Amino acid sequence: MEHVSNYLTPEIKLSCYEDHFFKSEIVFDQHMLVWFISGETKIVQAEATHRFKTGDIFLIPRNKPATIINYPKDGLPHKTVVMLLTTKILRDFYSTIEIKTKMAAVPKIRSFSNHPLLESCLTSLIPYFELQGSFPENLASLKITEAISILRAIDPEVDSVLANFDDPYKVDLISYMEKNYMFNMPIEKFGYLTGRSLTTFKRDFKRAFNTTPQKWLTQKRLELAHYQIAERKVKPIEACYETGFENLSHFSFAFKKQFGYAPTEAAQSNYVHLR
Repeated sequence: MEHVSNYLTPEIKLSCYEDHFFKSEIVFDQHMLVWFISGETKIVQAEATHRFKTGDIFLIPRNKPATIINYPKDGLPHKTVVMLLTTKILRDFYSTIEIKTKMAAVPKIRSFSNHPLLESCLTSLIPYFELQGSFPENLASLKITEAISILRAIDPEVDSVLANFDDPYKVDLISYMEKNYMFNMPIEKFGYLTGRSLTTFKRDFKRAFNTTPQKWLTQKRLELAHYQIAERKVKPIEACYETGFENLSHFSFAFKKQFGYAPTEAAQSNYVHLR
């Protein structure tokens, strides 16, 4: 896989994937503003699946698990300009601003497709990626401030996401895991996102599900994959990557061990797995 990232600063980059597709499971530690130059992305989250293409601009909130699948399209690579809106930058920005909107407990992806103000701001960065030498730090700061200011001007509710600096609070474990089990994250990250230490997470999990997190996660992911393949007719390779498995061979082995037949057989037959 050929992936090239050209950084202006640690917060601003031009990202390019040349291969057929690239998939990752990510929980972003910082908010991320993305502008699509070419290609396509599918972002699978607990509450919805999003598709973005050339010209789209969107904001991914921090601390939200997601499966991200990037595709080249129409003979062009998957290419994006990415701007990280870090907690430090946002704290400095909001330090003199009075926030009136209510904080969003469960922030969602916000789409600003083809908005001329944001597109102009992000397009203006393109020539700088050709510069030799370092990009002036003060100019980078101005461009990020410009982007935040535009977001606030075009989306009155965006402060509820950008100005929320709280760590995840302790949530109902069963409800959270039932909604987010398909994301392939370390157990430590599941603990953090549910507002628990690793030790507390494992103890609460055992009490709630009477098994270990890894066994439960594998079982749930296989059941979801079976449903997608046998009943929704999703391709096995898509079901593999969208249900939290690392690669197709491991997925196929685990699937056959669990159900007694391969994913391709489930796709061609009328198997129904009763949960």
